[in-house]
Amino acid sequence: MADRIMYVKPACPHCQRARDDMGAQGLEWEERDATTRDDWREELMAFSKGTGRVPTVVLAGQVETVGWKGRG
Repeated sequence: MADRIMYVKPACPHCQRARDDMGAQGLEWEERDATTRDDWREELMAFSKGTGRVPTVVLAGQVETVGWKGRG
């Protein structure tokens, strides 16, 4: 399992941009669709400080970004 987790929602263009950018950098991540599981939604809400903003990227338990390059 990757140390990096990206929380996403369906049809999110900013999530796709994050996938494209991180993939181009050769980064690995686990993707969690926050609409499919209550526990993942709760994690997203905690990491995004209640905003639910996606993509939210977490590395080893520390938030890297909420949103992507000012979007999301």
